[in-house]
Amino acid sequence: MKKIEIDTPALVINRHKMMENLTYMQKYADANEVTLRPHTKTHKMPAVAKLQVEAGAKGIAVAKVGEAEVMAANGLTNIFIANQIVGEQKLLRIQKLAETINISFGIDSLYHVEEIEKVFASSEKKAQVLIEIEIGENRSGVIEEKDFIAILKRLKTCEHIEYKGIFSHDGHTYSAESLDACKALYLEGVERTLGFAAIGEEMGWENQVVSIGSTPPFMLGFGIPKGVTEIRPGTYIFMDLGQGNVLGTYERCAASVLTTVISKPTHERVITDVGAKGITMQTRKKGITKTEGLGFVKEHDNVHVHAVYDEHAIIYNEAFRNTIQIGDKIEIIPNHICPVSNLYDKAFIVEEDEVVDTFSIDGRGKLQ
Repeated sequence: MKKIEIDTPALVINRHKMMENLTYMQKYADANEVTLRPHTKTHKMPAVAKLQVEAGAKGIAVAKVGEAEVMAANGLTNIFIANQIVGEQKLLRIQKLAETINISFGIDSLYHVEEIEKVFASSEKKAQVLIEIEIGENRSGVIEEKDFIAILKRLKTCEHIEYKGIFSHDGHTYSAESLDACKALYLEGVERTLGFAAIGEEMGWENQVVSIGSTPPFMLGFGIPKGVTEIRPGTYIFMDLGQGNVLGTYERCAASVLTTVISKPTHERVITDVGAKGITMQTRKKGITKTEGLGFVKEHDNVHVHAVYDEHAIIYNEAFRNTIQIGDKIEIIPNHICPVSNLYDKAFIVEEDEVVDTFSIDGRGKLQ
């Protein structure tokens, strides 16, 4: 069917742009002699993950055990959970996955080590772990060198844990005020990551993996310093309004939300049938990814979503209101695509306004 025939609201993916983004990042990784491990929390679709692996990705990254289970059930066999996993229930699920696939996950404290060592005592395979390094995002990860050293010392005595290496995430580059500032933050983060890798080596550890990742530095073509072995970008596959602002163009944005105009109650107000439950209320508040409003209306100059309720998008623009009719369908590029993918059961894959496939979003809601 035609794209215009899709019932709304709906998540729509331009296949050509998606494949261009996929190919670009694989070539970038290859040119920099690092492996690519795409973070699939952006799309949560096994079909897309398979395309990434078929194109050359070493494996995939996920955020939660539930996402790992979905991907494994669909044939993905090399998975890294880029997060700390706490609780016997979840660790036993990882232990079960380890029976059939290569799976690793993150830690950043002695608490994690002790719990994993205890739970995996009953496993035939060792738990494969990477230590996260905090590099400026002010999120999870080891901050002090002494804590990193303490974890490594304890790991030397563990019988049921295998140390794989370290990872970091430079999400704070999204808020950089300029591209030069973005590059400086990125390089500082990589330098800090490599500094911790060197500490591990001095203690006799082999870092099989030194993994870094966020989308902007790689889409901007910043180099990858020697010592890094792996990159984990996620958003690059679809892009979004914030990422488009980094590049200064929305031509790489493969994902959009198709929505129907359902009301024009005033001379400037337009209402469509997608709200917070279909496009989220997330914004980028500062820096190179800063967004205006809650989404950008494609093919219309400077038209943004002003506000959303649960099931309504509100647009204030008199010129737009005068050119659009009730019943018309428009496309909105969301500020941040990752949460949007989690709001739909399927995505419609289109080429030149023809629907060529549908991809099930099997990872939707897999938050545990």
